[in-house]
Amino acid sequence: MGFGSIWHWVIVLVIVLLLFGSGKISNIMGDVAKGIKSFKKGMKDEDDDDDAHPPAGGKTIEGQATTKEKDPVA
Repeated sequence: MGFGSIWHWVIVLVIVLLLFGSGKISNIMGDVAKGIKSFKKGMKDEDDDDDAHPPAGGKTIEGQATTKEKDPVA
């Protein structure tokens, strides 16, 4: 009887169900799903905030913000 046999996993599953009960396991999985959804929403909101606020001072050219001042040479 090795570590990967089917009977090993059946016994482990029965012990887990006895310890936690099927209702508690489904509640835990529901909480995990809510946490994942909340995390994804937070990441999406963070990306939207970056796009909504352009850099101060005008446009961005090659990663450098430019100002709206006139060129002193011209």
